[in-house]
Formats: sequence, structure tokens, C-alpha cells
Amino acid sequence: MAGKVVLITGGSGGIGKATAIGLASLGARVGITGRDRARAEQAAADIRTASGNPNVDAFAADMACQAEVRRLAVAVLDAYPRLDVLVNNVGGFWAHRHPTAEGLEHTFALNHLAPFLLTNLLLDRLKASAPARIVTVASGAQSMGRIDFDDLQGTRNYSGQRAYNQSKLANVMFTTELARRLGGTGVTANSLHPGVVRTNFGAEDQAWFFAVISRVARPMLKTPAQGARTSIYLASSPEVDGVSGQFFANHNPKTANKVAYDTKMTARLWQASAELVGM
Repeated sequence: MAGKVVLITGGSGGIGKATAIGLASLGARVGITGRDRARAEQAAADIRTASGNPNVDAFAADMACQAEVRRLAVAVLDAYPRLDVLVNNVGGFWAHRHPTAEGLEHTFALNHLAPFLLTNLLLDRLKASAPARIVTVASGAQSMGRIDFDDLQGTRNYSGQRAYNQSKLANVMFTTELARRLGGTGVTANSLHPGVVRTNFGAEDQAWFFAVISRVARPMLKTPAQGARTSIYLASSPEVDGVSGQFFANHNPKTANKVAYDTKMTARLWQASAELVGM
């Protein structure tokens, strides 16, 4: 990865930070994003120390807010004349419905619309840097997801788990549609399930049963470094040169929710997402 430039969203902790350490250790220049600037700067310092690579940059943005995603894209384009890899890692779980600054449901806004918007804003730079890669961290929860086009924002009957499952399926659908649109450009797009990882995931607003299960199961969960392995593999391995539109787990391609391969449904989600972000 020497000479390569990588941007990792949600890189101030958990899987994102572990991914940044892994790719920086391979020689890449790595940019991470975090909601809090001080925490992002501290994470960048930690990554430099852990990897022995001084070329780690921090960007601050609350990616649930589209205005901040747009500001982040401008900052990234100003900082990096080339961009070889984008890792869409940021995401979360909320047991209760929270509206964003734009009035959107928080889970869908952060987990799906943020990577959708940021990827599109950085797409020309990725194409100009080809061969380039887009890696999106989804979840095995995508298999239980359903896209409710009549209520994408969960205004009628919100469920934290249902909203999360929908957003993770949206990640995979976005990836397969993006890969189709990127054919012939030299830019690939793949998504992945990192496994169930021992992080502070969902800590801001957990359902009581989720908190209990997390505490009981914590010793059996993957470490962030283990959870980051497939992201690192898809971002760096020559084994996946030219591979696009796939869903991976443990370095291996897996069959995703059948909806992710329905081109009418993926195109419909793309159009709905474009309208929601004002593209």
C-alpha cells in the first residue's frame, strides 16, 4: 500500500481505527473521520504510534448531517490529489427514533445516506486515481433486512433493529448498484460483514436486551482487529483486483440478501437516496 491514499470513515475507534492501523502499517497514507475533532486527532496519533507510519490525517464531521458530509468531501478533495481507497465504515444502532438536522431518521441517514453521498462526492477523484476501491462495511443483519420504500424514515412504526437491518441491506444494495455503474472505470465496489465485534457499538441508545446480551456475550466476540481483517483485505489484497459487486465475510465472497441482486430494486433505492441527499 506504499504510495496509496486511503480514507476511512468512523476511524476514531472500533473497527475503523483497527482498519486504519492495519492499512497504515502496510504503508498507506490514511485519513480517518470522527465526529469529535479532539477524539479524531487523538486516534490519529494512536494510529501513527501503532503503525509506525507518520502519514495519518484526521478529519472531523458528524456524518449524520449532510451539510457536514459535503464539507468533509471538500476537505478530503483539498487534502488528497489522489484517492485510492474509500472505506465506508461509519455506522451505528439506535433503539429509538432520532431525527437528524435534515429531519431524516438517524440510522438510515448515517448508515446508508452518508456513505451514499460521500462516495458520490468523491467518485470523480476515485476514478481519476484508478485502479481504486470502495469498501463498505455492512453486516450479516442485511440478510434480515427489508427496504420499506413507503416508510424509509420509520415514521409509522419505528424499531431499532428493523431500521438497522434495513440500513445494512441498503449498504449491500448500494454496493451492487454502484459496482454496476462503475463497470469499465477501474474502480471496484464491495461490501462486507465484519463479524460480531467487541466495540461500543450501539452504546448511545441501546435497548435493554441488547445491552444485556452484549455484556454476556462480550468475551466471545471478535476484537476490533479481528473485525477489521476483511476490510483490510478488500482495501489492499491483490487477490481481489478487479473483483466488484460482491459481499464478503472472513475474506470470502458470500451470497447476500436476494434483493441486493434485483437491479430494479437497487436502481429504485439509488433514485430514492439521490433525492434524499439532493443529488
